[in-house]
Amino acid sequence: MNMVEWMEDKLMEPLGKIAQNKYLQSIRDAFVIFALPVIITGAIFLIIANPPTSLDWAPINAWEEAIAPIQGQILFPYNLTFGIMAVTVAFGVGYSLAQRHDMDAAMAGILSMLAFIMTAFPVTDITQVPFGDILNYLGGQGLFVAIILGILTTEAMRFLINKGVAFEMPAGVPPYVMRTFRALIPFMIILPIVWVLEWIVWANFDVTIPQAVLDLFSPLVSASNSYWAALGMILLMLVLWSIGIHGMNVVSSVAYPFWMTQMANNADAISAGNPGEANGVVTEPFFHMFTHIGGSGTTLGLAIFLLFATSVQLKQVGKTAIIPSLFNINEPLIFGVPIVLNPILIIPFVLGPVVIVTVNYILFATGVMPPVVVQPPFTVPIFFGGFIATGGSVIAGLVQIMNAVIAALIYWPFFKQYDKQLVREEKATEEA
Repeated sequence: MNMVEWMEDKLMEPLGKIAQNKYLQSIRDAFVIFALPVIITGAIFLIIANPPTSLDWAPINAWEEAIAPIQGQILFPYNLTFGIMAVTVAFGVGYSLAQRHDMDAAMAGILSMLAFIMTAFPVTDITQVPFGDILNYLGGQGLFVAIILGILTTEAMRFLINKGVAFEMPAGVPPYVMRTFRALIPFMIILPIVWVLEWIVWANFDVTIPQAVLDLFSPLVSASNSYWAALGMILLMLVLWSIGIHGMNVVSSVAYPFWMTQMANNADAISAGNPGEANGVVTEPFFHMFTHIGGSGTTLGLAIFLLFATSVQLKQVGKTAIIPSLFNINEPLIFGVPIVLNPILIIPFVLGPVVIVTVNYILFATGVMPPVVVQPPFTVPIFFGGFIATGGSVIAGLVQIMNAVIAALIYWPFFKQYDKQLVREEKATEEA
């Protein structure tokens, strides 16, 4: 049994199950469907309040001077969108998981959100608690608790309803009334339990649950921001893709909370005027914007090469794949060339991104590129994605182009070899 066969036999099924896990899918949906619009909207105001002065361009310098007196007011929408990201995620996890259980998704989402908000405040006279003091724990620093409570409260609600611990109304009662009363008892049981737990933690440790969990997870957050973590993630993504499993989906379903925590910390540091503390490198855009250019495997250069292939098959795939590749969608290329289970093209498919991750990590860690503060949609084309992700850095956009060129150079000899192989096979088929 060779390596590819072993991977198909031993890894395909368990990793496929991970990718289809209902909890991991719900977490991913919470970020992509619910939190992403909030994050992007808030990030716009962060960029407006912190213009890219590194360009040293007179209009931008004038812009900075003009907004200086009202920077706090401009950051108001940022703080109440990006800054309460975890509230959105709590709702999204509960909603998405409830949908998979055929439950009342809206009620589950509201329950998860309320439970999370309850843990973010100290159990004391709430009128004496400055909202700004707990704002961080409603945002990036509260993500882990938001995810955990989104799962636990939804599962608890499902358990209670399935066991009949809910008001069931007779037929003929309007649906909206029925929904309200079915959720009432689970709400009345679960929310007090969360309140008691928060009170116990606050009374004994003088911290809220999100603070305590953040302290617990901080070693993992730090480890996830290392070069070796980035290297391990990209290798796993591409090895999975090489056997036909969507590697980004598998890895992101586990790593997304860590990526978003790093990006939220960057945004908070920039917002507070402390760019030196914005040291989060391994974020979602680190992969989607700066590594997966043209799609997973950094295949934009390969897509261009295919247009000039001698092989009829590759040329046709190139015509089909080039437009999607400009928007970082490369499934037509991965399965059309194919790269999956292709011993020739798997090498540059893995090697190119590994080199790029190494270069990018050095550039971010040494401050050559400003930190990522925005998560653009993964379909934003080259240059613009890097420019937006870093809050307006031209250097970041140029680095994206450099990364695409590096990958193209790595692909070139392997592409030529594969093109020649297919030409020979096509000629043999015609002669037969």
